[in-house]
Amino acid sequence: MQFDGAAAIVTGAGQGIGAALARGLAARGARVLVSDLSHELAVGVANEIGGVPHDGDLCDPTTIEAMIDLANARFGKVDMLFSNAGFALGEPDGPTSRTDAHWQKSWDLHVIAHLRASRLLLPQMVARGSGVLVNVASAAGVLSQIGDAAYSATKHAAVSLAQSLAIEHANDGVQVSVVCPLYVATPLLGYNDAKAERPDGVITPEAVAEATLLGVDEGRFLIFPHPEAQTYFAQRALDTNRWIAGMQRLRDRVSGQTDESDPASIHRYI
Repeated sequence: MQFDGAAAIVTGAGQGIGAALARGLAARGARVLVSDLSHELAVGVANEIGGVPHDGDLCDPTTIEAMIDLANARFGKVDMLFSNAGFALGEPDGPTSRTDAHWQKSWDLHVIAHLRASRLLLPQMVARGSGVLVNVASAAGVLSQIGDAAYSATKHAAVSLAQSLAIEHANDGVQVSVVCPLYVATPLLGYNDAKAERPDGVITPEAVAEATLLGVDEGRFLIFPHPEAQTYFAQRALDTNRWIAGMQRLRDRVSGQTDESDPASIHRYI
């Protein structure tokens, strides 16, 4: 994969994994559009790497259209899309306790935003015979997320969508990857200080970005920044009943050891 000179869009790029991806791409010579819900964060990262800032809510299809239009206008084309924007709030009392609006927002941001952007970008990628579509999902998309069913379900859907895109467009020269990290020290888990002490198994956004770009360079579909996640995925497939029983026991331990009103607290156990 040729990064040098490529034009890339990274969403959710104002902080965390997205910012690390934007920096990693720029360091490899790519031109990067930095998209984030926050104007201030998008401008900050874009100014740092010499990129193009964009801000807006990707649940709104007009925001996605404006993002693609801006990238095409500034770069002349888009070679790579890294759909990284996401959120997680946890749930107050089990999978049914969040509102329909929360579930819909999870669906719109984690799945439909990538679909809409891909729909707009695929014609030019297919015409060129090259392109890269990457969805930064989560290990929750191949395993399960205790304490946030909406996040888990929509990340599963994100993995499924990526799989369908990979099957359909491989002969068009479009490479598709989906990234499934476990624990990452980002604001999503309450890590606002990049230098904060981390428990074992919690890796940095930079480590996820490097694993992602390496996986894209090697043409891999499933990218596991935590290798153990692939082992868990295989174990789940081999004996799903045993897997669920183990997760039930883990859930019981988690509920007794964390404050479930604090999403960052429970996510560290997942």
